[in-house]
Amino acid sequence: MTKPRQVLAALVMLLVIWQLLSMLVNRDIFPTPLVVSAAFVRGLGRDLPMHFMASFWRVLVSTLLAIVIASPIGLFLGQSKTLNQFLAPVIYLLYPIPKVVLLPVVLLFLGIGDSSKIFIIFIILFFQILVLVRDQATSLRPELIQSVRSLGAGRRALFRFVYLPASIPAILTALRQSVGTAVAVLYVAELFATQKGLGYYIYLNGSTLFDYPTMYAGIVAMSILGFGLYFVVDWLEKKLSPWQFVH
Repeated sequence: MTKPRQVLAALVMLLVIWQLLSMLVNRDIFPTPLVVSAAFVRGLGRDLPMHFMASFWRVLVSTLLAIVIASPIGLFLGQSKTLNQFLAPVIYLLYPIPKVVLLPVVLLFLGIGDSSKIFIIFIILFFQILVLVRDQATSLRPELIQSVRSLGAGRRALFRFVYLPASIPAILTALRQSVGTAVAVLYVAELFATQKGLGYYIYLNGSTLFDYPTMYAGIVAMSILGFGLYFVVDWLEKKLSPWQFVH
């Protein structure tokens, strides 16, 4: 597992590379980390927090909805061999489709408000969680299930004490794999007819106002959002499935 010191060292290395490339390019479109840091601090005293919270809210709601809806479905498919065989071809066809291409359709049906942005992130996370949780539940050893059943456990007890704990790592793995994609799709979604969100903030300052330091400050803020979500998933994994870290 990556240690905090290693992450800090990697961050310093990236900042040094950024500084060197900025000096090499020597153009306004690629400012130094110091200039971007100053713009970031200025943004904190203006409207950057509002845009950050708008994006955070959209990711948070879509993530919670995906967990609440996809996890039980995945567990149920993992328990029901018949239903899984029936739905597996449908999931097989839908899973590899890049969900971001559905954004124009989603905008037509749900409009330009938060609902469309939340839904497009939701369907990305939904399929990731559904497939991984289903596969995790399917791969449980039969002897483990039989041993629990021999103690008098019914379907509800199996779900609570066997399938649900076994699915937690799969849920967190799906979230870890999807965080970057979800934030990237959020950026694209926030380019359409909105005035709140980091995607709008980046586009406005970069392509309309030509304020490149502020644009990069927005990119840094979106990177912090993605990294923060990734860190939270790591933290939850240590808390909810500590047996994975026992050596």
